[in-house]
Amino acid sequence: MRRQVMGLALRALVPEATASKALTASGNLASGVGALQQPSRGFAEAAPAGELKKTPLHDFHVRNGGKMVDFAGWSMPVQYEASVMDSSKHCRSAALLFDVSHMCGLSLKGKDAIPFLQKLVVGDIAGLGNGRSTLSVLTNENGGIIDDSVITKVADDDLYIVVNAGRRTEDLAHFNKHLSENSQMNVDMTVHDDRGLLALQGPLAAKELSALVDTDLSKFYFGSFTKMNIAGVPCWVTRTGYTGEDGFELSIPAGELENLASKFTSSKDVLLGGLGARDALRLEAGLCLYGNDITEETSPIEAGLTWTIAKSRRDKCDFLGGEVIKRQLAEGVGRKRVGLFVTGPPARQHAEITDDEGHKVGEVTSGAFSPSLGKPIGMGYVNTPLAKKGTKLIVKVRGKSNPAEVTKMPFVPAKYYKG
Repeated sequence: MRRQVMGLALRALVPEATASKALTASGNLASGVGALQQPSRGFAEAAPAGELKKTPLHDFHVRNGGKMVDFAGWSMPVQYEASVMDSSKHCRSAALLFDVSHMCGLSLKGKDAIPFLQKLVVGDIAGLGNGRSTLSVLTNENGGIIDDSVITKVADDDLYIVVNAGRRTEDLAHFNKHLSENSQMNVDMTVHDDRGLLALQGPLAAKELSALVDTDLSKFYFGSFTKMNIAGVPCWVTRTGYTGEDGFELSIPAGELENLASKFTSSKDVLLGGLGARDALRLEAGLCLYGNDITEETSPIEAGLTWTIAKSRRDKCDFLGGEVIKRQLAEGVGRKRVGLFVTGPPARQHAEITDDEGHKVGEVTSGAFSPSLGKPIGMGYVNTPLAKKGTKLIVKVRGKSNPAEVTKMPFVPAKYYKG
């Protein structure tokens, strides 16, 4: 049995536009913090009202001074009054609140939900405990990454998945295709367009959330999921995030989103965060941005995401593209994603990486000036023999050859709460 159940459409949204190329706007984010201060370099300026999709918090952002830009077809805040630099530092010392309602939440329910999803992702979803989440990737027939996603096992017959905004059309088409091909399986898909998402991130995130809930968060560890009332509003809460800091992603009924956003930001320790800070923070945390650091032409092995492939699944690799990935596990790959310290201005996406003799050996996929470290950082792909920490390379920035050095990631140590 198979049916698709669509959530109620958000009143604030306009009809779905044709999807842009894999996270086109997100890709531009990797132009870095410098570009984010000048949206014409990194984003398209916001189009007239009605042409871009809007989250339920759109007017809230505008009232609070958000500078709105086109992000994967959505009108989203790139920053507020505080600079990207100051916002990023505030997240490392206190807390930022991000509107991530442009991302797509969905559920797969039914007795065959887990075996169905296991065919499409590399993780061991069956092995997750109830109320536990994991990062995994959807793969194609060639072992390439269709999308990365946080997957939660709510119960044995209930999976909650959050996928990237710029991959919504591709991901839903992918799920629907395989639901159609496996119509004998008992799986229902629901897209939660009646809900919004907030991400509360930073070392004070737990303190701020605790003030609004009756739940003891001291035993609610990284990767945990539960349903709880926040200021009386029923929400779905996952202890996770995209900054490397402790934090929570909150799935909230759309009509209550502004109410809770206002309650959080009434605290002096919680500032609103825009796309600029979010990108700088995720890069410092060594996390991938779809459309830049991972694409359908990138395998988990090349991307340094081998850890997402459950050890219990590596013998069979019985998921889409598994034969290719199993071969790569055994034989290795020709290129790998690495972290880079760059001398001079930040190296942007597509900047050429060469050896000291001028031979091209790779390409930058993301780059920015690190607010926490006070120097340029980046990530990209290089030929595997050059992927060792300490390898000296050259990066071409604005026609000039600048020294670079391979380094391990994350650039800033992760502070996920593990008790």
